[in-house]
Amino acid sequence: MIRVMIADDHAIVRGGLRQLLSLAPDIEVQAEAVDGAQVLEGLRRELPDLLLLDVNMPGLSGPDLIARVKSHWPTLPILVLSMHNEGQVAARVLKAGASGYVTKDSEMEVLLAAIRKVAGGGKYIVPELAEKLVFDVSLGSGDRLPHETLSDREMEVFRLLLAGQGVNEIAEQLCISNKTVSTHKTRLMEKLNLGSTAELVRYAMQHGLLN
Repeated sequence: MIRVMIADDHAIVRGGLRQLLSLAPDIEVQAEAVDGAQVLEGLRRELPDLLLLDVNMPGLSGPDLIARVKSHWPTLPILVLSMHNEGQVAARVLKAGASGYVTKDSEMEVLLAAIRKVAGGGKYIVPELAEKLVFDVSLGSGDRLPHETLSDREMEVFRLLLAGQGVNEIAEQLCISNKTVSTHKTRLMEKLNLGSTAELVRYAMQHGLLN
């Protein structure tokens, strides 16, 4: 039996996943979490066979959360379930230590196959993203889009800015200082060659980064 922890901040998504996984005879939901803090707390109580993780949750999330989990439990398989179908997002979480990446629009059979493969020590990426990753790797750095040059933390600040959060809110959510957030904001704006939040939103719309 594959014991799974579901980590997603949307109750409807967790409920749907719980119902879906209950139909599989070899998979059971051991625990649930709504943010990074609950993930870490739950893992300390009882380690599952697989962590099914949403990439965007309140507080610690994404590559930072994955890296934290892997530093404490290096053998725990992590399968990311995300709404993002961008190659660079998948690349970031895989680099941080995730063993698989599935998009939320995938068929039920795809998710179940990914869970079984990752829990068994393998790796799984949905085919369309695998193609994007191969293509991205084949590109020279001069062909990369500006936002693909952002660091993991800069990308996180980027997404929070798009969500309408200010420097103070971002600092509190990421548990870092206001000065550090301001530094990340300045650097990412320089890399994207933008001068205002309005331009940032316009850039995100042009590149399909608003979700």
